[in-house]
Amino acid sequence: MSDRRKLYMNDIQLECYLTAAHTTVMVAGRRFGKTHGIVAPWMLRNTQHMPRSTGGIVCATFQQALTRTLPGTLMALDDMGYKRNVHYFVGIRPPKAAGFAKPVREPISYDHVVSWYNGSIWYLISQDVPGSANSLTLQYLMGDEAKFLNFEKLKDEAFPANGGFPGPWKDCPWLNSMLFVSDMPTTKKGSWFLNYADKATPDAIEAIKVCLNEIHRLSQAEPTAYNLRRLSYFRKSLAELRRHAVYYRECSSIENVLVLGEKYIRDMKRDLPPLVFLTSILCIRPGKLKDGFYPGLTDAHLYTAFDNAHLESVGYEFDRVPDCRQDADLIPGQPIAVAFDYNANINWLVAGQPDANKVRTLKSFYVKYDRKLRELVDDFCLYYRCHNCREVVYYFDSTALGSNYAVNEDDFASVICDQFEKNGWRVDRKYIGNPIRHYEKYSIIDQGFKGQGNYLLPTFNEPNNEALLIAMRAAGTRIGPKGWQKDKSGEKYAETEEDVLEYRTDGTDAWDTLYIGMNLYPYAGTGGNTFSGIEIRT
Repeated sequence: MSDRRKLYMNDIQLECYLTAAHTTVMVAGRRFGKTHGIVAPWMLRNTQHMPRSTGGIVCATFQQALTRTLPGTLMALDDMGYKRNVHYFVGIRPPKAAGFAKPVREPISYDHVVSWYNGSIWYLISQDVPGSANSLTLQYLMGDEAKFLNFEKLKDEAFPANGGFPGPWKDCPWLNSMLFVSDMPTTKKGSWFLNYADKATPDAIEAIKVCLNEIHRLSQAEPTAYNLRRLSYFRKSLAELRRHAVYYRECSSIENVLVLGEKYIRDMKRDLPPLVFLTSILCIRPGKLKDGFYPGLTDAHLYTAFDNAHLESVGYEFDRVPDCRQDADLIPGQPIAVAFDYNANINWLVAGQPDANKVRTLKSFYVKYDRKLRELVDDFCLYYRCHNCREVVYYFDSTALGSNYAVNEDDFASVICDQFEKNGWRVDRKYIGNPIRHYEKYSIIDQGFKGQGNYLLPTFNEPNNEALLIAMRAAGTRIGPKGWQKDKSGEKYAETEEDVLEYRTDGTDAWDTLYIGMNLYPYAGTGGNTFSGIEIRT
């Protein structure tokens, strides 16, 4: 059905592919090649070895499936020679003219289905769509970005669905198989799949390798009756071993060094914050940052809120620009509070709204190098163009006044307000004075995270603030010229091709300004739009 293509695999990818264990958990560093080298070959193997079967791709959110998992997988398949609307269709019933076989259990609706030429289908299962795995009968299950998956929902919904009837595939070693891939999690909630290290079967994996070696040797040997019997024996043994094997690996980006190059690894070590380098590159399990600036930040402060009805209306147009209609946490009719951080190479905007006694950190934006503050404001206005209250509350301190190194004309505050107004937004300026001392800021924020004092509880839309949250978890402290302070020393290093500027402390400073401003300077909007602030005693 497809042209032959050469597919490069590094040693670990090749070992995973040839071992072909029933359950595979791959924890690998950034740019290891998880999609091209692990996910796509695994899905394709199951599709071809179990024609007319049903597989599931489970994601934390429908938005993740539409914007990352499915586009990446389909791109890898394209590189392998499999074309959309030729070998498979997405989100529609295959036309009769395509001549596709029908699955053993045909879907009622093809809205969330990938259909293959041999009758195999993949269901897109989203954990933020209640019951999306209910009533499904699966022959295999793949979980992408496993650190974002809810394990309790997996146990209650996806795992039972993957107990599908054996049908014509009862002799296939990959019937009801599972694959989970992720980089190293940095939170306890996202670490559930690390427990598969204790379930791994290294003896079975070694026995599989022995079988593979013997099968290769006997396939090259003279086809005597004895050799053919031995060949049959090892093939049966291989299938049985694979049927019960659990393959678990933690591997760093260094395993893909022939593709990445040594310079990439050295640059990452030099430029990335230590926590990010340990988890994202070396794939080392993190300990809690003892001297972190945000020690109170936990999984309890994170949430996910997508409007799946809107996402479904968009369909599978992967290049469509997302906007605020995909967010279910944006409060209609309310202004949006914003704060910025200003630098020569990277500029940040963090947006939020209060919700009773909480601060919702809705979304964060950043621009780098030639794109400056005006472009940053434009990005915000484009994303929130469908919001029905075109009003922002701009919190800023003295660092926004009398400076212009991120722009070439007026000071930061003037440029920002001017650009909002050009986009048709009203700006309510909230000047909060000189930046408070780091220790005072730390005390306010830490009490807020712990629900102490009179401070609003910080919460974060996790998918919309991925880089910001990484930066907050990586932010340390040190004793500097001004005493105890946030460790901002990493900001001085040059960036590499991995866009590592967004993992430094610049974005955290923007969030600090937003949070301090919303607590100390609560805002009452026009037309009944009110930010429900609190009185702070200082």
